[in-house]
Amino acid sequence: MKRIDIRGMTRVEGEGGVSIAFAAEGAVTARMIIHEPPRLFESFLVGRSHREVPDMAARICGICPASHQVAACQAMEAAAGVQAPEYVRSLHRLILCGEWMESHALHAVLMHAPDFLGVADPFEMARSHRKIVQRGLQIKRAGNEIKARIGGRPIHPVNLRIGGVHRSPAPEGLHDLIPTLGLARQAALETLAWAKNLPIPEYVTDAVLASLTSEEEYPMSLGEVITETGERFPAEAFESHIEERQVSYSNALQSRLADGRHFAVGPLARFALNFDRLPPEVQAAAKAAGLTPDCRNPFCSILVRLVEIVYACGEALRLIEAYRGPGPSATPPPLRQGSGRSCVEAPRGLLFHRYTLDPSGNVAAARIVTPTAMNQRAVESDIEGLVQSAKDSSRQALELLGERAVRNYDPCISCSVHALRM
Repeated sequence: MKRIDIRGMTRVEGEGGVSIAFAAEGAVTARMIIHEPPRLFESFLVGRSHREVPDMAARICGICPASHQVAACQAMEAAAGVQAPEYVRSLHRLILCGEWMESHALHAVLMHAPDFLGVADPFEMARSHRKIVQRGLQIKRAGNEIKARIGGRPIHPVNLRIGGVHRSPAPEGLHDLIPTLGLARQAALETLAWAKNLPIPEYVTDAVLASLTSEEEYPMSLGEVITETGERFPAEAFESHIEERQVSYSNALQSRLADGRHFAVGPLARFALNFDRLPPEVQAAAKAAGLTPDCRNPFCSILVRLVEIVYACGEALRLIEAYRGPGPSATPPPLRQGSGRSCVEAPRGLLFHRYTLDPSGNVAAARIVTPTAMNQRAVESDIEGLVQSAKDSSRQALELLGERAVRNYDPCISCSVHALRM
């Protein structure tokens, strides 16, 4: 074999492929080819009022719209000099809990688990593992219900605004979710207990792990970016530490650290860098599933996603039980010139938004860096390492290995093709 081309990957969001080249001397080169057309979201935002940006940003993705909306709100608050009330921060965290639940359940149970079971698709899995699929859908429904109560609807929420929300939920509108969340948490624990017995290949990624971190809590929307090699910086310094570059074979920009190293974001990185921020009972569930804080195996991300669902259910219960009702109405943000940045932990990993406003408060420039853009080179490196160690296998086995390496990261391709340098 000289080359393997996977032109259409399955069980991923968006359109992309993989190309694996074998050199005569034995070297393996992999490319993650993202051929979905660019959507140019940053250009759409230029010239729009800063008040419009959160609703427009939520349209970037149908799976993680709340992450984009929270990131846009926080970046605009920084640009406008607005401090959101604490209850709004809690609502941001709550809607992100719902998004983690529904997104992780969709990927872990319907997209990722078939790789370990040797089945072709979620439909075949539903026939052979009906209870597991039912539990996954139960968790997903619970997460979507949280998003609907906070955001107005589960997909492309409309209730979050700069400095607040358009309408604060009544306490009873959240408290009646408590039984549903309790059942979802139990379903997540049962699914985790099942998944720990899946045949997980052994592999250690060479990517530098990176995520948000916070002294007080497991990171979602607040904190600084850290890497396992010691870098630490706030969202304001993101562009000094992480660079994007165009590659000829992808319609998404690739990210690297400023010194050229590739890095990985997502559940595995969050878990490794913030294990001590998880509640003791979640730590115990992770250990019972065979996970340790130093885990660097991307195939184990299915387990980590389930652990994060357990955490998100418990955190959502805590936030709802502490919620006492609407706070003060949000003050409309002032029109002013400025620049603001924000980092949020979307289900797939670190998400960065930056906006520059002109004197009229309209967007003069925008930049959005998504988890999939950050993970592209890490995916390629994983494919190279995995195929190198198994290159005597059949073409069919190597194709499957390449696809599995991609699905470990749950790429959101449509999110990643928002910009293109011409």
